[in-house]
Amino acid sequence: MKLSKTEEELMNHLWKLNKAFMKDLLEVYPEPKPATTTVATLLKRMTDKGFVGYNLFGNARQYYPLVKKKDYFSKHLNGLIKTFFNDSTSQFASFFAKETDLSKEELEELRNLIDTEIKNK
Repeated sequence: MKLSKTEEELMNHLWKLNKAFMKDLLEVYPEPKPATTTVATLLKRMTDKGFVGYNLFGNARQYYPLVKKKDYFSKHLNGLIKTFFNDSTSQFASFFAKETDLSKEELEELRNLIDTEIKNK
């Protein structure tokens, strides 16, 4: 299941905070802040989708992520590779290396990461 852009924005705040009450989430939004009802609706949808859980403290809910950011990003990226690069990670890597504005140092760092992964296989 996938999050909408507004749900992803809220999820990013929740990943950074790790646990948060509604007031904590509203505080981290830049101006203009969304309405409390908007955030409540997003949290309800994200809870229904299995991305967010909560603990009750009286009438207040403390929300926490049920999905790790790395896991969500990995699944999302793999979906992009499948959809836009014919399920070819080498096509994706080629596009990424050529079409992004990476410096020589960043490309060398990327090569070092790949070399390390090859050694670990």
